[in-house]
Amino acid sequence: MTRTFKLSRDSGPKSYRVNYAGELNSEQHDVVMAPGGPMLVIAGAGSGKTRTLTYRVARLIEDGIPPNRILLLTFTNKAAREMLMRVEALCGMECPRGWSGTFHHMGNLFLRRHAESLGLKPNFSIMDREDTKDLLDAIVEDLGYSNLPVRFVSTDVLVELYSLSVNTEVDVEGLVHDRYPQFTAQLTEIQKVLITYNERKLAENLVDFDDLQSLMLRGLLEHEEIRTHYQNHFLHILVDEYQDTNKIQADLVDLLVGPQRNLMVVGDDAQSIYSFRGANFENIITFPDRFRDAKIFYLTTNYRSTPEVLNFANDSIRHNQRQFEKELHPVRESSGVPVTIVPCPDVYIQAEFCAQKILQLMEEGLDPQSIAILYRSHFQSMEVQLEFTRRGIPYEIRSGMRFFEQKHVKDIMAFLRITVNASDEPAWKRALKLYPTVGNRTAALLHAHVSKASDPLRAAISSDFIKAAPKRSQASAARFQELVKDLMGPRHQGDPAEAIRTIVEVMYRDYAVHTFPNAQARLDDLEEMAQFASRYGTIEDFLRELALLSELSGEDVAAGDKEGDRIILSTVHQAKGLEWDAVIVIGLAEHQFPSHWALKSPDGEEEERRLFYVACTRARDELVLAYPQMGHQRGNRDTIQRVSRFIGEVSPRLWEPVQLVQDYGW
Repeated sequence: MTRTFKLSRDSGPKSYRVNYAGELNSEQHDVVMAPGGPMLVIAGAGSGKTRTLTYRVARLIEDGIPPNRILLLTFTNKAAREMLMRVEALCGMECPRGWSGTFHHMGNLFLRRHAESLGLKPNFSIMDREDTKDLLDAIVEDLGYSNLPVRFVSTDVLVELYSLSVNTEVDVEGLVHDRYPQFTAQLTEIQKVLITYNERKLAENLVDFDDLQSLMLRGLLEHEEIRTHYQNHFLHILVDEYQDTNKIQADLVDLLVGPQRNLMVVGDDAQSIYSFRGANFENIITFPDRFRDAKIFYLTTNYRSTPEVLNFANDSIRHNQRQFEKELHPVRESSGVPVTIVPCPDVYIQAEFCAQKILQLMEEGLDPQSIAILYRSHFQSMEVQLEFTRRGIPYEIRSGMRFFEQKHVKDIMAFLRITVNASDEPAWKRALKLYPTVGNRTAALLHAHVSKASDPLRAAISSDFIKAAPKRSQASAARFQELVKDLMGPRHQGDPAEAIRTIVEVMYRDYAVHTFPNAQARLDDLEEMAQFASRYGTIEDFLRELALLSELSGEDVAAGDKEGDRIILSTVHQAKGLEWDAVIVIGLAEHQFPSHWALKSPDGEEEERRLFYVACTRARDELVLAYPQMGHQRGNRDTIQRVSRFIGEVSPRLWEPVQLVQDYGW
């Protein structure tokens, strides 16, 4: 049964059901009780942002604002549901979801009402990512681009390129020149595919997820009567995680602000870390310029971390020039556990340190799920995964698949496998299908040809091998043959690292850049794999070790463990919004964290420092920062690595060094 409450309409002090002053700190209370107008709330890590938003909505409803005239925008529908449930508990009344939810939810509601004004029928279908890829595949095939002598851009890249163009409001030509210069030669064909894609969607009454936002923006811009309706309808607009909005989302919000100008955006500029997804740091940093009368509020009381962790994080982020300066203040008392810096001789001992440190923490009573290992890039977790597998330490990967289960890693492994076991049919077919114009049928024909021979590898380097392929695939068969010849030589059999690098340079780099939106990250993975392989004398030794580890890395390791009783391994990007009692950040060497690729961007260093800040503020009780002192490069050359600038610039009084002794104790 719905509970109701009566609003006081007298001119005296307002009487509220909720005790706002008693349940909020002074910073939160100021935000919740602010009368309105443009408001920018800079909410530091662990400062009760969600609580503040929830109480703000409750206070507006208690003041008589109908829930359906409040627009609450979040980045997940789950977050919106949870907020509304808390509002209902506070106010004692049901709150219809209505316009509360994600930008895509809002776009869907808008288009269902105004589809015809945008050339659609109200019963349009929404395509998911797989639907989008299928349609693009069909268009590429229809236009004849799948049969080009050179590899055409994959549909994964096309989806990424199209989505980024829509959400950043940058045309495809500009994005190709700025982010994907390797596709400049195919720009005309890419544009033709995407133009046809939009035409086919309209003809078939389809929209994709990006259209839900872009078509709503177009509808508001082109139809003044629709725009005016929504500006007058929404009496208050609240936006969560504003630092993560992209250009199109910020434009939507700005357009919806009506004559009341009651817009509250909540976020933390110090946690803006998703520019690679199209998030626009300028949205939050320029908010006071776009809304000159905006009031800025700061939530700086941190309920999560110890003073030791916060002091370190505060001292790090202050080095950024473009920011809303603030300092987080801890509620908790000092734990006496300092932030520690752990220099490790190399990545293998760094992994051993992580394992022993975690075992120590568990002996002290910490649950495995309250411990996390964080890193800048997924490849940095490889040695940790292997060490944990050897020791039987259960872990959960939050940054993707286990390292050796990833497609690009398994692709390279296929070439290595056929040089060791020429009867490995799955490896032959997988390797062959990486070449242009070689599909299932051609791969089966070529494998059948070599499998008849007593020595399949010798058959693969004969002239008959190329003739066994259909005419249009013979150039690819010849390229495959040249690589196999190279790998069969004694130089590669005795150096698995060099074999991996040869595969990458001869063919896989081109395949990766045309296939994966995150090609560089995958190529970095493969270089890390080559460095790991340099420890082994032959390809066979390397594959044998991985086979043993693969057997252990599956269900056997986790057998008998309760759900959740696993150490979390995650990139920092995936860890945002989460927290653990103990956090170990690894790979904190210069040009790894910060990434050397990110430093090429004018704003890259500051975003990398924000990423480091996010990593540090995930820790509740203990923060450990580790880095390898030596790296390994081509030619088996060891190189000295400098500690990350993000550690070097923090005052030494805020951290303690840890020296590993010979048995790796500390």
